[in-house]
Amino acid sequence: QGQLMESGGGSVQAGGSLKLSCETSGYTYGTYCTAWFRQAPEKEREAVATLDSDGRTTYDDSVKGRFTISQDHDKNTLYLQMNNLTPEDSAMYYCAVHIGYYLSCPVTNFGYWGQGTQVAVSS
Repeated sequence: QGQLMESGGGSVQAGGSLKLSCETSGYTYGTYCTAWFRQAPEKEREAVATLDSDGRTTYDDSVKGRFTISQDHDKNTLYLQMNNLTPEDSAMYYCAVHIGYYLSCPVTNFGYWGQGTQVAVSS
C-alpha cells in the first residue's frame, strides 16, 4: 500500500524560503497526477501546485512565480520549493498522489495523502 511522508515545514519570516519534501513508497508509477495542497485554519483546502506524469505543472495564481513543484524519480520524492513567503502562505501543507488514468490534473479525488507539514510565516 502506498505511503506519503512530508517534511520540510517550519517557521520563517516573510520573504524567506522553505523546501517541502514528500517521500513516496509502495507505488508503481505509470500514469499519475501529484499535487501539493494547503489548508489554513477556517479555510478550505486548496491545490497550490500539480505535476503529472507528462511533466506538466500547474500553479495557483497566488503562488505563481514563487513556488516550484518538482520530483526526483530516483528518490521517489516530490518537492515544493517555496520562495518569497508571505504570512498568507501559512498553512498545513499536504502532498497527494493519484495513480492511473485522469482527465486533468489535479483530479477530483486523490487516492493517497500525506499527514501534512506545517508552514508558519511571520511578518
